[in-house]
Amino acid sequence: MILESARLFWRSGYSGTSTRDLTAALGLSTSSLYAAFGSKAGLFEEAVRTYAERYREIYARAVTEGDVHAVVERVLIESVDEFSMPSNTHPGCLLSSAVMTDSTNTLDASAYFAELQNANERTLRERIDRAIRDGDLAADTDAATLSGLVQSIWHGLSLRARLGVPREELLATVRLTQDLIRRLTP
Repeated sequence: MILESARLFWRSGYSGTSTRDLTAALGLSTSSLYAAFGSKAGLFEEAVRTYAERYREIYARAVTEGDVHAVVERVLIESVDEFSMPSNTHPGCLLSSAVMTDSTNTLDASAYFAELQNANERTLRERIDRAIRDGDLAADTDAATLSGLVQSIWHGLSLRARLGVPREELLATVRLTQDLIRRLTP
């Protein structure tokens, strides 16, 4: 049920998905939807939280890699795998596609999205800090800037996937990013 509602939000955003669309797709009455989730916003927030865990898990797995380059590669490639699923499954990233297209004043999910992105960036930055301390990256590498760059690339990959850019082109961006980051290796 959550995945089907997430697909609707992916396609049309929060504002563009009506309660009628949701009840028809889920086979629920309006009263059942409200009983289960409290509101359309409640269902949307649940879909965002469920989906967001996929990315939290990508970052958590990635930072266990022994090499910082493998960390970045894993974050970006596993995210591209998510972003480039067939559009009938989901186009791009729900968080970028649906949350960011609606007013941040409208949804608590926007605050959750910001928290998730900040948490993922902190996780990555801590791993980059460790790589600098361990000598895997040049001592003058700015961990905050590098983690911000990776997050910016991540968002760009999400947007480009949403626009229909083929997976191979997204992976070419990942490879270029890797090449640039390898230049920071002493």
